[in-house]
Amino acid sequence: MKVICSSDESLYRPEVVRWRDRMAMMAPLGDVVVALPCSMKKPYSNSKSHQKFKRATKGYQEVIVTSPFGICPREMENTFPIQSYDVTVSGDWSHEEVKIAGELLKAYVGDKDVIANVHGGYEEVCRNYLDNCEYVCVDGRPTSPDSIYNLRQALKKYPKVKHRDKVLNELRSIARYQFGEGAEAIIGDDVVAKGRYHRNIYSNGKQLALLNRDIGLYTLNLEGGRRLAELGIHVVEIDFDLQTNSLFAPGIVDADLSIIPNDEVVVVRNDEVVGVGKAVLTGKEMIESRSGIGVKIRHRKK
Repeated sequence: MKVICSSDESLYRPEVVRWRDRMAMMAPLGDVVVALPCSMKKPYSNSKSHQKFKRATKGYQEVIVTSPFGICPREMENTFPIQSYDVTVSGDWSHEEVKIAGELLKAYVGDKDVIANVHGGYEEVCRNYLDNCEYVCVDGRPTSPDSIYNLRQALKKYPKVKHRDKVLNELRSIARYQFGEGAEAIIGDDVVAKGRYHRNIYSNGKQLALLNRDIGLYTLNLEGGRRLAELGIHVVEIDFDLQTNSLFAPGIVDADLSIIPNDEVVVVRNDEVVGVGKAVLTGKEMIESRSGIGVKIRHRKK
């Protein structure tokens, strides 16, 4: 589904604001962060410009500067809604766009060094809000041979991040984005991801979830639900024996108030996980409603 961002009002679309709120939870790997411009094509890696960037930055942390979403760490580029928004890339940014992206970028990079291969409004964001930043773009063309060469040379001063660390960081970042602060704990050091496109996430031989690459989000299995329930995140409590794949609101005793429709949730009875599925109502609505389906169950304990 396309997310159309065609005016300044797009800065305050609910899904855009939620994205920026969740980006404030993210942290970069390594000693340096590479700041890059966004592209018309989504996910960014499908564009010719970002294919050039990725060849030069392999092993380093990248962050894409974009409006209205502010920033997108490379590991999050396949996640909805950043993987499907539609906006005109003009290079000209309003004061509000610069401010929102700049504050988010500054908080994300912290005290790490930044190498910026950017121009136009993207460069304005970096120059206004970053201190430890080296600029490598030549003649306003980030994809030019000279700009890419400067980027490669600048990165030689820093050690690369190990591939395994990047994989775990991606899986944990997605969990943090999808479920909230602390949810990255469901991804332990032993986790492996299997699959050529969609990724099956395993720990100790048990599947935790499926990472759906079409939307960049997890769908939970019971084991993943147990881990999330231990953290007290996205939990829905019931007081009866769950025997169907439709959980109606009248049977719900309590629910995490942060839950919104389409969130992955864990159904618990007497502190035992009895199902996982997708929320139809908000957590508040689940508690207060006297009719209707609260959760569509995907897996339940037999």
